[in-house]
Amino acid sequence: MSNLDSQTTINNLASEYCQKGNPTGWFEEIYSQANQNPANIPWVNLSPNPYLTKWLSQYSGMTSNALVVGCGLGDDAEILQQTGFNVTAFDVSTTAINWCKKRFPNSEVNYLTADLFNLPSAWQNQFNLVWECRTIQALPLDVREKVIQAISSMVKPLGTLLVVTHSRDNEVTSPIGPPWPLNDLELNLFSKYGLTENKRTLSYSNKGTEILNLKYLKN
Repeated sequence: MSNLDSQTTINNLASEYCQKGNPTGWFEEIYSQANQNPANIPWVNLSPNPYLTKWLSQYSGMTSNALVVGCGLGDDAEILQQTGFNVTAFDVSTTAINWCKKRFPNSEVNYLTADLFNLPSAWQNQFNLVWECRTIQALPLDVREKVIQAISSMVKPLGTLLVVTHSRDNEVTSPIGPPWPLNDLELNLFSKYGLTENKRTLSYSNKGTEILNLKYLKN
């Protein structure tokens, strides 16, 4: 698939599954249609996220348990594990999870298939660190608060949530996607569910679009 064909396919699949009331269903389609070729998945880089890598290089606290939301092919989960965290990483796509296990056969990461809309109750308030990289923006606006609530619920009291997302102005009420970038009004929903923004930095994608890197602390 070319980049254009990939984006067209993603848009069509996302629209189809959203109309069915299954906004996460299209991820499995993308991973299964990739035929084990990561070049066919536009968001895959086969390397850890730069913000996460930098944050870990400056982190001086205790390593404990961490959760990776929408882990994709596992690079972020692996660098967390290598840093000393006890990592659980999940994705809604079974194909993606199996791919992770194939890429990292000796990994100590606990790779699992799970859906943000039906997470294990045992994960509530359990993780000292939760890593969310561009999963929220991949889901439509009408489920945004539900997704933010689900992610927030997994952070342990006094724990940390790291978020990476493309951003948009508050005035843009109907963005075209996926992805559907987040605005400050939506990001403020984290405070509704017990998290306080501690730090934000701005970076840019290779296409020149704004990317927000955010750190939240659980009250």
